[in-house]
Formats: sequence, structure tokens, C-alpha cells
Amino acid sequence: MRLPARRLLPVPALAAASALLGGCFAGNGTAAGGADGGRVRLAMMQPPRSGLSPLSDDAFKLSRWSTAETLVKLDAAGDARPALATSWRQDGRSWSFEIRAGVTFHDGTELDAEAVVRSLTRAAGASPKPRILDGVELTARAADADTVTVTTAAADPLVPQRLSSPQLAVLAAKAYTGRTVNPVGAGTGPFELTKVEGTSSATLDRYDAYWGGRAKAPGIDVRFVPDGTARAAALRSGEADIVEAVPVSQAALLDEDLVTEVPMPRTNTLYLNTRKGPFTDPALRAAARAAIDAESIVKGVYEGRADVAEGLLGPALPWAAKLRAPVTRAKAGAPAGRTVTLGTFTDRAELPEVAAALQQQLQEAGFTVKLDVREYANIESDALAGEFDAFVLSRATVLDSGDPAAYLYSDFASDGSFNIAQLRDPSVDALLRKAGGTPTGDARRRAVVAAEAAVLATDAAVPMLHERVIQGAAAGVVGAAHDPRERELVTAATHVR
Repeated sequence: MRLPARRLLPVPALAAASALLGGCFAGNGTAAGGADGGRVRLAMMQPPRSGLSPLSDDAFKLSRWSTAETLVKLDAAGDARPALATSWRQDGRSWSFEIRAGVTFHDGTELDAEAVVRSLTRAAGASPKPRILDGVELTARAADADTVTVTTAAADPLVPQRLSSPQLAVLAAKAYTGRTVNPVGAGTGPFELTKVEGTSSATLDRYDAYWGGRAKAPGIDVRFVPDGTARAAALRSGEADIVEAVPVSQAALLDEDLVTEVPMPRTNTLYLNTRKGPFTDPALRAAARAAIDAESIVKGVYEGRADVAEGLLGPALPWAAKLRAPVTRAKAGAPAGRTVTLGTFTDRAELPEVAAALQQQLQEAGFTVKLDVREYANIESDALAGEFDAFVLSRATVLDSGDPAAYLYSDFASDGSFNIAQLRDPSVDALLRKAGGTPTGDARRRAVVAAEAAVLATDAAVPMLHERVIQGAAAGVVGAAHDPRERELVTAATHVR
């Protein structure tokens, strides 16, 4: 979906934003590519938080750069398709995966069953576990040189989808020699990660022995640019070829041919701390919910480029709206001036504005609201530890498995690894487990919506809107991926003319 152009970025703003880049793409122009065209210059929003370890959210960067791969991948419908595994079959609690022949890691070693077992075992034993393994006990063994058997403690219909998560990427043995997992030179994708400069940049070169065929671009030069205005300016000035997450406020200032709007399975949600503070009281959670005017936030902050939320699952999952029924919630109480601390982060440019709007709406309802806004890397641990009364988060709802049950469990189960609301509700836990254990298809969808309803009934989370990501690409870019799940960006087909 193309966006309408309005006006060009003002010169002073362009100059100031460009200065933030600090010449970060200097020396990496298109001439460097020779006959194959230029290296792809990529401006990304969030810097690495865990040294690009695939066991963290940094895994999605490795996936978007096409350097680390998984056993299976997801198609547009969320169904599992072959990748490093060519086929699979289920036998009770066990699944057997046949490993693709002729695949080598970037260090020249061969992919085999033992390599897959090594990667999956390290992920399953990590602390914290990758989100996709929340509530799942998984073991892997090599049945023979080309076959891996994955077994779970209970029968799990989503094992193939789980193994598509970038956090379960298969890397060479060299990646696991230290205390942390180091992906440099250890993937199987069309681009080899060759250099990482802390939280400022990364360099990838084409891997000519890639099993899927030679990539069209000679390499990728990545710069991490948290400031949204600076990212937009990099596209406008020609300093970057592809820019992820152009802020809504900047999109209309760019040439309409440079930006594309991609509907996302991403929900902007207000999480309320149910374990300590004012929002342990269901009536005050209900008062906060009643105070929120999501439509005004969509119009005012997102300029209409978002959808008002009816639930946690948005238009990217159209079946949810068809199955959803009205939810009975607690009655709103009187805030009586109770003070709450509302947190969010700056990495997504719209969120501080959303938090400011919420502060005003909640204060008009009778709360006293203090804001705490930081970069995500500096606020995540406090949010997960329950240090805020309320927290605004932009959350992908099918990021890991293509199935929302994993997201719901991660965020709202008593032992969920991303339970910012600190929710501990046995009835919610039971429905989340039921959803996770139901076979794929209509029955699973109904179970997922029932679990969503149980969460909404607690008012531990107030969904406000469903986002659309705005991605920028220069005129000479061919084949940039527009992936709602944020797993692909630069692929083997992407290149600069």
C-alpha cells in the first residue's frame, strides 16, 4: 500500500537528522558492487541487545539479513514449509525431520543432524528460553546423519511452526564455543555475517556456496539508527537503500514512491501491573480501560494509519474477529488521584506520543500519571520485573510461530517469559494451555479466541490499536521483502541497480 506524499523534509531537519548518521554509510556506495550492482545499505531501528545472539530478539535481525536459517519457514498463511529440513512427520510426541543435503555453514563445515541437535539443545537449555519454547520441554537427537528427532514432553501440534522461529536458527559448531552464542561466520544463508561493531554497525558479504543459489547483491552494510527522523533522512538523502520502520510522522514527508505500508500482526497495548501497585485492584484496571480513547490516538498520533483494536489479535488474523464474542469485565472504580508510573520506550517513535496521550486521558479520568520513557535496551529489564504500574508496548502477536497461542502464553501465562502485566490467573493459564495443545485448524482458532477473551476479562492488558509498518526503499532497490512477520527484509533476490 503506497502512502500519499505531502511535502519534502525541511532542510534544517534533514541536515540535523543526517548529522545523527555521522557518515555511517561512507565508502559503501553503489559503485562498490561492480557488475553485480551495489551493496545494500540498510538502516535498522533497534541496535543489538544481546550481541546478536540468536537466543534473543536479535535473532530476527539475523533472519532479516538472510544470514541464519531454520529447519522450516512459514508461508503467507502461517503454514510450515521446507527450509533446512526437506520434510517431517509426527509420531505421538516425536517429530522426525529430514535434513537438506548439500548445505554448508559459512565456515565451510557441513550441515548434518548433529549440528541441528547442537543448536536446538543449546536453545532449549538457555536461560531465559527463547519465547517460542515457553511452556515447552523439547529435546533433540540425531536418529542418523540426516534425520533429527524432536520430542516434546506433551504432544505438540505446533512443533514445525516453532522450529521456524529465528531464535531456533541452526549455526555452525564455532558459534557455541564461548559462553554466548556468536553468529559471525556461522550461518547457512546467502549472506555471511563477517563483522559486528557493537551497537553501531554490521557487515555481511555474499556467501557464494549458498545452497539456494548465489545472492544478487554482493553484500549488506547495516547501520543501527534508533532515531526515526534520522532513518527517514538517510533514505531521503540517498545515504541508505532500505530503511525499516519509518515513523508515521516522517512518512508523509517522503516521496510516495519510496515508502510502502505493510499491515502488521502487531498490537499497541497498555499492560497494567496486576501484582503490585494501584492496578492490583480490578476496578482501577477497569477505570484505566474506560479512560482510553484509542480512536483519538489513531487519528492524532498515527494519522489514521492504524486500526482501532477490538481485541489483542488484529486484522492480520481476520478469523479472530469472526469468532470473538463480547467479554464481561469488572466495573470501573474511582481513581481518586492514585499515582501510577507509565513507562514506554523511544525506539518506536510513536510510543512516547502514545504515552503522552495516555497520560492526559488517564489524568482526566482521575489518575495522577508519571511518565518514564527510555531506550528499549535500558527499560526492558525493569518492565519485565514489574517495576511499572503501566507499560505501553508495541507487540507482534504472531512473530515467532505464525500462531498467536505462543504470544498469548508468553505475555499472559503465570510462567510466561514476557509477562509484563505480572498476571497470575489459573483460569487464564488453563485456557492458554488448551489453546497451545489443540490441533491446528478451526478448533485451535476457537481455543485461541477463548484464551484471548479470558485475558481481556482481567483488564491486565488493554489493546489500543493495530499498527502498520512503513518501510522505505530507494528507487534503485529491487526485491526488498515486505514481511508482516518481520522475518525477511534483504533476501537473496534483493539488489541495488
